[in-house]
Amino acid sequence: MPEIDKATQTELEAAAFRRLVEHLRLRPDVQNIDMMNLAGFCRNCLSKWYRAAAEEKGLPLTDPEAREIIYGMPYKEWQAQYQKEASAEQKAKFAASGQGQH
Repeated sequence: MPEIDKATQTELEAAAFRRLVEHLRLRPDVQNIDMMNLAGFCRNCLSKWYRAAAEEKGLPLTDPEAREIIYGMPYKEWQAQYQKEASAEQKAKFAASGQGQH
């Protein structure tokens, strides 16, 4: 593996993060509950992590502002356009995972 200085590492990580966010914006058909059930995180998790990182840098950011950064639009707008009601099977899988407990 090549030696990578910290600045370059940060740039690469930021580029990968931007690509992930863009990919998720292009795939509104993938529901958050599907992501949670499969990977244990979703768009809302990313927005919370983003907000927490901003706060660590002393930048105040609200949950709605962070969600808009991740979703590319206000969260309520995204919900209205793309969110579907979770199936009983999806809800059961999520409940069994215990992810809703934290």
